[in-house]
Amino acid sequence: MKFVFVLFSLFSFFGFSQNSNASKEVQEKQELIVKEHLNDCAKHYDFRILMSERQKCLDAGLAKDSTIAYLWQQKAMPLFKMRKYEAGMVFLDKAVKYDERRWLDYRAFIKCIFVKSYKDAIVDFEKCKTLFGNSYVMDHSYDFHIALSYLQLNEFEKAEKIFKKDTDDQKERLGEAHHLDLFYYGISLYEQNKFKESIEIFNRALMQYPNFSDVKFYKAIAMIREGQPRELADMLLEEAKKDLEKGYTINEDQVFYEMYPYQIRKLIN
Repeated sequence: MKFVFVLFSLFSFFGFSQNSNASKEVQEKQELIVKEHLNDCAKHYDFRILMSERQKCLDAGLAKDSTIAYLWQQKAMPLFKMRKYEAGMVFLDKAVKYDERRWLDYRAFIKCIFVKSYKDAIVDFEKCKTLFGNSYVMDHSYDFHIALSYLQLNEFEKAEKIFKKDTDDQKERLGEAHHLDLFYYGISLYEQNKFKESIEIFNRALMQYPNFSDVKFYKAIAMIREGQPRELADMLLEEAKKDLEKGYTINEDQVFYEMYPYQIRKLIN
C-alpha cells in the first residue's frame, strides 16, 4: 500500500507540473497572438473610420484561440464608443465568459454608464461584491455605481443610503469623498426635496472641485427651492454658466463618449 501511495503521489506531482507548464505555454502563445493581432494590427486602425479593418485583425487572432478574453473585450470596446451597445455586448459577454475576474466589473460599468441598463448593472455589481468585495472600477467603487443605478431608477432613498455609506467610508479613509460621489449623493437628497441637506453635500463637492458647474447649477436650484435669496442663487447660476463654458463639468474620461446622469449641457440666461 505504501508503494502504491508513493507512485500515486509521484504521478500527481508530475501531472501537476505538466499542467503548470502547459498553462504557461498557453499563456505565452496567447500573449504572442495578442501582440500580433492587437498591438501590431488592430491598434493601427482608428475604429471611427476603419472599424472593419480593426475587427478583422481581432477576428484573425480569435480564430487561433477563441478563449482570449482580452481580444473579445477589444472587439466590444469601440462599438460601445460608437453607441452600438447591443452589438458590443455580444462580444463583452464572451470576455466575461473566459475571464470573469478581469471583465465582470467592466461589463457592469458599461451597463451603468454606456448602455444605461441599470437593473442589469446592479446584478453584475452585486455579483462583483460577492466575489471580490466592494472594489473599484474606473476610479469609483462598486457601491458608487450601484447607487448611481438606483438614482437612475428613481429609487432615491436606496441611492441616498448607499451614497452616504460610501462617502462616509471615503471621508474616513481619505479625508474627504470624491467630488463626483458627493455630487450624486447631493442629487439623491435633492430629488427627495431635502434641499438644505443637499446644499450641504454640494458644498463639500465644491470644496474638492470649486468650478464644478453641474454642482453649482443644482445647488442654485436647491437654494431657490429652499427659499434663500434669489439674487444669491442667480449669482451662482451665472458662475455655473461661466464655468460650464470653460469646460468645468464632470471630468470622467468617458464623458467624451457619454453624457453622465444629471450632467448639464448648456445654461441659458
